[in-house]
Amino acid sequence: MIVALAVTPPAAGALLLLTGRRADRAAPAAGVLVATAVLALAVAAAVTCPVARFAVLPGWPGGLAVDGLSGVLVVTVASVLLAILVFAAAYGYGARFFGLMLLFAGAMLVTVTASDLVLLLMGWEVMGAMSYALIGYEWREAEPVRSADVAFLTTRAADLGLYAAAGFAVAGSHSLALSALGGAAEPWRDLAAAGAVLAALGKSAQLPFSFWLSRAMAGPSPVSALLHSATMVAAGAYLLLRLHPLLAATGWAGTFVAWAGAVTALLLGAVALAQRDLKQLLAASTCAQIGFMVLGAGAGSVPGGTAQLVAHAAVKSLLFLCAGAWLTALGTKQLDELHGAARRYRLVGAAFGAGALSLAGLPPLALWVTKDEVLTAAAERSPALFAVGLAASVLSAAYAAKALFAVWRGTRTDGARVPMPMLARLPLVILAAAACVLGVLGLPGVADALDIPGETRVNGPELAVSGVLAAVTILAVRFARTIPAPAWAADWLFLERAARAGIVRPAFALARALARFDDRFVDGAVRAVARSGPWAAGLAGRGAELRLDGLVTGVGRGARRLAALARRPQTGLVHTYYAQAAVLLAVLVAVAVLAGW
Repeated sequence: MIVALAVTPPAAGALLLLTGRRADRAAPAAGVLVATAVLALAVAAAVTCPVARFAVLPGWPGGLAVDGLSGVLVVTVASVLLAILVFAAAYGYGARFFGLMLLFAGAMLVTVTASDLVLLLMGWEVMGAMSYALIGYEWREAEPVRSADVAFLTTRAADLGLYAAAGFAVAGSHSLALSALGGAAEPWRDLAAAGAVLAALGKSAQLPFSFWLSRAMAGPSPVSALLHSATMVAAGAYLLLRLHPLLAATGWAGTFVAWAGAVTALLLGAVALAQRDLKQLLAASTCAQIGFMVLGAGAGSVPGGTAQLVAHAAVKSLLFLCAGAWLTALGTKQLDELHGAARRYRLVGAAFGAGALSLAGLPPLALWVTKDEVLTAAAERSPALFAVGLAASVLSAAYAAKALFAVWRGTRTDGARVPMPMLARLPLVILAAAACVLGVLGLPGVADALDIPGETRVNGPELAVSGVLAAVTILAVRFARTIPAPAWAADWLFLERAARAGIVRPAFALARALARFDDRFVDGAVRAVARSGPWAAGLAGRGAELRLDGLVTGVGRGARRLAALARRPQTGLVHTYYAQAAVLLAVLVAVAVLAGW
């Protein structure tokens, strides 16, 4: 069952990609059918918790496994995938789109169910490759391709940490199993934790990597809905929740992760508040909301972080699909041009309203309870951490209200009303209902029933305070003449510029310097050796060869002269030979006498 869950989406996606345009007409129905089968497998796997043990690398056992945490995630991924593909089917996307989306979701399912770093890395890598293809889906246009490059290279740079973590795990525990990382020997355990944290923060677009998520908005709206809700950015948060024992064992990683999440939630909340583009606002809010999940992982609230992840998946996929519906119908995603959009398309407006109010943390909607569970864990860890998290929660109410009132304020009379496909309405209704009720995942006892490790912690007074603050903030935004938009946050904290100035440009400068060194010295030495060959050959041809040839000729002439001299005594006369022998004998006698004397 678990192998079928992991293999079915990528196999179907690869088949659609190989078939190409010939399958464009059948692709929507095929994609929805596969997603339905995947959801059925995910529910069955969550109930039965199957395990498949095998070794991808000989001598390094691993495999796939579903437990309480991964069971919740596979159902979430499968449910969101089905809703988004139904929506996409209504707008006539082709085989390439559905193939890439199925591969994308399949990679996330492998990542979630992997019990060792080898399979985790396989799913992690395929997910990154598919995100590149989906962000740059409109590959004939330059801007989506550039955006895909930025997103891919940024996440790939952080992904190197996971490879390093695998190496440190082998050195410290002689195992690649995720469960063995917490027991690795020092200093390998701390190094493995550092690598895993780096990779997770990069994948989940936490500071300082957040800017790549702004670039991801170049992809189609259904891509944004899946990427921002249940795949890719959720993968980093899931990894930190899965590796909570490792974070706790180091003593420092949990605190670092908690503060990274809290600061990201606060600063990216300000970024979201400063945006005038609806998709950019939702993208920045994704970084901020993922920050709460990361905060939960660092503060030790695995149930809270998990509940936040699931509820956010429903909310954010809903909001992006609504934004996509308006973009298709009205041709714009600018907030000041979307005034009255919710009134013109009331079903979309009502669904967007449910998602935005849940995102704001308004009681009793989903993210109110789940966010407060994370804040309760933060308060137990540090009052300062709780204060930052609470401020980020107030900001989330502000930017959610800003988006909500932008689309509901005023009326639209310009242009003809473009009808919304009936099929696209169904997922909006279902996701809106989920955005309202999934807060039950954060209630005491639910995590135990789902077998999610850790203790559920909800503080009644804190829950009330956060709810009141959310309501007051929404009312303040509603009646405010102008909504504060911090200029310093409008360009995503200038993170991409900083990366270009501090990393990209120095790297290219170093590359150019190394290229010049290679040209002048390394390549110059090779060319000098090559030039010395013809020079030596010419030298041999001009002088040395003549001298050597003269020496050989001289030896030959000397041999001929010696031979001529040796032939003279050879007369053929016997008495001559006797005379020669007598002379030779006399010489020998003389030598012997002189030697004896």
